[in-house]
Amino acid sequence: MKNYLKLVNFEISRFFKLYLILVGLTTVCQVIGAVIVSQVYMRDAKQVMAEKQLSMNQYIEANGTFSFYQFANSGWFLLPVFFCIAMLMIYVFFIWYRDWFGKNTFIYRLLMLPTERITIYFAKLTAIMLLVLGLIALQIMLILIEKQVVNSIIPTDFQSSFSIYDSYRYSLEMWSWFYPNTFTEFILVYALGFLAVAVLFTAILIERSYGLKGIFGAIFYGLLSLGVFFAPIFLADFYTNYFYPLEIFLMVMVASIVVLGSAIWFAHHLLKHKIRV
Repeated sequence: MKNYLKLVNFEISRFFKLYLILVGLTTVCQVIGAVIVSQVYMRDAKQVMAEKQLSMNQYIEANGTFSFYQFANSGWFLLPVFFCIAMLMIYVFFIWYRDWFGKNTFIYRLLMLPTERITIYFAKLTAIMLLVLGLIALQIMLILIEKQVVNSIIPTDFQSSFSIYDSYRYSLEMWSWFYPNTFTEFILVYALGFLAVAVLFTAILIERSYGLKGIFGAIFYGLLSLGVFFAPIFLADFYTNYFYPLEIFLMVMVASIVVLGSAIWFAHHLLKHKIRV
């Protein structure tokens, strides 16, 4: 456990400078965006009210109120989010390939550490999940800050009511994946993300173990894992109204356990027997 925690800390520290840049860019871009979007709204509202001699109530009746989702749909909010997602997706691959292609082929030093090699796999997997959860937590805090920024510029009479999930419901469907409404959904969604990263890690190890043949092997393994995971869903669609929802859920859970277990077992086998130092 001690070696595992040291490796997790080591993996996070290697990405930490870039991670701080992502945090800084997201914070600055979204907070500035909240200011600009709010000021533009109030400028346009005051201009229309002055030109048409409208009262506040008349303007709201004609044009509606400002909703936070208008900012959540803007590039100021979405672009840094997509950029962070893209960087973390790239890092899923980079966290392994950097060790092989970086200076002095660092992977050999990692594999010669006095610990089980599968610990390296789990440490990298944990580091990725912690980085993801950190950005999720940051975004929740930023939304609360941005709401205060909006409130300081736009009077509450010009705004519609807002809860932290409104921006997700009105902006993009993907927000329901990033920020589930219940703790159970949260566990299921991020367990699915954990499973996807584990499969990708194992596919990378297949490619690293078998060279050119490993590329096709990794693709085949990824498709096979997808097939096993979605098999219960396809089965339920084929036999419509045959399975109860609970039965479908349990079949998906079993398929997920099979995929995750096979990914870990295969990764352990490759690290122990196929990758030499």
